[in-house]
Amino acid sequence: MPDQTPPGPLADPVLPEPLARLGLTAFPFPKALAPEHLFRWPAVDEVLARLRFGLAARGFALLTGEVGAGKSTALRMFCHQLDATRHPAIYLADSALSPREFYRRVLERFGVSPGYTQSRARLQFQALLADLAGAQQKVPLLIIDEGHELSADMIQELRYVQNVYCDAESPFALVLCGQPELRAMLRLKAFEAIAQRVTVRCHLAGLSPAEMAAYLKHALALAGVERPLFTEAAVTLLHTHSRGLLRRVGLLATHALLNAGLTGSPLVEEANMRRAITELDD
Repeated sequence: MPDQTPPGPLADPVLPEPLARLGLTAFPFPKALAPEHLFRWPAVDEVLARLRFGLAARGFALLTGEVGAGKSTALRMFCHQLDATRHPAIYLADSALSPREFYRRVLERFGVSPGYTQSRARLQFQALLADLAGAQQKVPLLIIDEGHELSADMIQELRYVQNVYCDAESPFALVLCGQPELRAMLRLKAFEAIAQRVTVRCHLAGLSPAEMAAYLKHALALAGVERPLFTEAAVTLLHTHSRGLLRRVGLLATHALLNAGLTGSPLVEEANMRRAITELDD
């Protein structure tokens, strides 16, 4: 029988020499950052305030943004701020999420064995949420990501999900997150009943040039460098081609840093940025 012992923690990645030449001591723009190290900018602060309002109202929040705009970052910040005992959070990100699978995951998260049929699981879900809000004085937070890829059946099911108390106050808060086309979907006549249940709407666009420059400074400081590493021309070009989208900024900036280190340049010049853009857009 094969060994099924789970692997231990991954070793810290070794920083490539070209990046070390620039003075970096860690990878810039890592995927996994402690919540307290995540970059804050005005738009995400507004999103957090709106999500807090939605939670306090036990409502239905709609969070949208372009690919890589920072939606997941905002959700991580928001969940980090919560009292987990008072607001247990459940995060679901599955483009193939069905109503039956939705109920199954939520019920199992709280130790309830789901019934075989969808209608039975829905009743169990309603009873569970009522108990959490009543007897346990908890207000769970349900987060459904990749909402723009959900089936029509799953979106329609959100009516029943929110209707635990027959249009009275909900015992939980719901965040539906996705790309901008999710807003367009909810404008369709078929989803009007869902759109009317949205308590608060949030949208994340790309960073402004000044915000992106602050983001670069923040990321480089976390990676061990306090001095500017990008020329003004390189920063301008980076903003133009990234549209200020966090993920795209990090990807292009990392490749430009690598190119600068490989060519022996102490700074990321416009030429390094152009090469990074060419490499990633080829």
